[in-house]
Amino acid sequence: MNQKKPIFTILSCLLSCFLILSACSHSDATSAKTQAEKKKEDKYEKLAKAKNKELDLKPLELTSYSDKIGASLSKPAYKEFAANGKVIIEGKIEKFSELKSDYAWIKVYSSEADPSENQLEYYAPIKDGKFKQTIHFFNGDGEYRVSVQLPSTKQDNYYYDTASFTVHNVNPDAERDVAYTPFGQDAELDLDLKSSYIKEKEIFPLKGEVKNLSDDDMIMLRLQKDSETWKQVVPVENGKFSYDVPLFYGKGLHTLEVLVPDEDRKNYYKTATTILIDNESDRKMSPIEYSKTYRERGVTLESPQFGGGKADGTYTIKGKIDPKAQFGPETTHIYVTTKKGDDEALDVIPVKDFTFDDSFYLRFGPGTYEVTLSVPEIKDEKSDYFRYFGFAKFEVKSTGEDERDLLPSRGVQSDDPTIKDLAAKLTASKGSDREKAKSIYDYVAKNISYDVQKYEDDDFNWDDSALKTLKLKTGVCQDYSYLSIALLRAGGIKARFIEGWAGSIFPGRHAWVETYVDGRWMTMDPTWGAGYLKDGKFVAHYTDQYFDPNMKEFEKTHTRTDVMY
Repeated sequence: MNQKKPIFTILSCLLSCFLILSACSHSDATSAKTQAEKKKEDKYEKLAKAKNKELDLKPLELTSYSDKIGASLSKPAYKEFAANGKVIIEGKIEKFSELKSDYAWIKVYSSEADPSENQLEYYAPIKDGKFKQTIHFFNGDGEYRVSVQLPSTKQDNYYYDTASFTVHNVNPDAERDVAYTPFGQDAELDLDLKSSYIKEKEIFPLKGEVKNLSDDDMIMLRLQKDSETWKQVVPVENGKFSYDVPLFYGKGLHTLEVLVPDEDRKNYYKTATTILIDNESDRKMSPIEYSKTYRERGVTLESPQFGGGKADGTYTIKGKIDPKAQFGPETTHIYVTTKKGDDEALDVIPVKDFTFDDSFYLRFGPGTYEVTLSVPEIKDEKSDYFRYFGFAKFEVKSTGEDERDLLPSRGVQSDDPTIKDLAAKLTASKGSDREKAKSIYDYVAKNISYDVQKYEDDDFNWDDSALKTLKLKTGVCQDYSYLSIALLRAGGIKARFIEGWAGSIFPGRHAWVETYVDGRWMTMDPTWGAGYLKDGKFVAHYTDQYFDPNMKEFEKTHTRTDVMY
């Protein structure tokens, strides 16, 4: 009696068949790939065997030094032979305990490579008297000369020739190994690379780990091309490090050395490995100049990483301060000096939670700027000046407009909403720029008192500013000027900070304002317009005598020395 099979049974069968067919299809593809690779491998194995038949295979001979230390090589066996892409060098040393180094030094030379690329060196660890190293051939097919040197029993860092042989590589695939020196191996350096020959465009992203270094250690990078050299130190964090290396010197081969700290000498480094980077870009960049302050104050500049960049009037810097470095917790800001020709400006970038990430203006119009980044001097005593120490210098090309007298600047927060709102209220009913400037002069002179104590104590701080003056309603000449300039610029009126001397009998340092109205630069001194000092106390006594004063009379008491941006 015929019975119908349940539907789920049929579906199960179909599904099983499908899975079997799929597996067979995948297996066939994998098998085909494997067979193709094996066929290729067999091709070069056959070429190697054929080449070896042509050669007079003579046994490898060792130098007399091998007898002295009881050294022997089990691989390779011949003095000249052919190989398919790689060779294994394996040996043992009976008197290994007498050696002054724990590494065998293996040098590989190509007879056809460019001189800068014709050599690669390996250091094979000697463990319990045995060493083994696999070498690949960095120039593809061709002739290579290989030498094996073993360490001296008397002198540190001294090696003796032990064996040399010639290899005819028949495989055209070039493979340049990442080879580490003893210093690199002792530090347990491991780069995230499969080859030590790389092609890149402008930037090479370097990553790696170094298990035998602490977070207090640094990795050094040394980049060379022809006669040009650049150095940089990179911090180690949790045994890892990374850095985007700019290929500064345009198209062509750059040599990058990775160096690890010298255990015996502070601030010295030893080569751990070398990488060849073929830059495919024609663009040339300027290295950043770092001073010793960079390391001493624990600065890490994350951006920019090279000079010669372009900007449209603003430029951003980013980085961090090591909290364990000297004055790390006290470093609350970074100074930025921008210089274009004879024009110079100083900006302040805040440091929060040991990081900084902010922009500054390239205020003097299009052209090339020299930018210097500095950390402040940390001191206990009060003073009327600031000292700072440069840690990095680089160039920036700007295409922005010259708006030096309208843009916000250090101490002049003309873009702050509080300043903008006040400026709008003060100038709302005024028709001309002169009337607006007079309204701002009147407000500052009438509402800000002179801080005698600050002047006498030299209690000047990096964060003195228009906003601080507006909040405290008191200040000295610089603070009157900061607030006046901020309100003028917020109202769309050009204004600038003037440095000089003032006083009839004993002139002292002073600051006042120049503002551009009615097609000319006009002077105003809101500090002197606010009142005067008598018996060491401030007497509020408003006068408009110092708004657009008679300059012949003004210059009897004021000497202008500079404009500060």
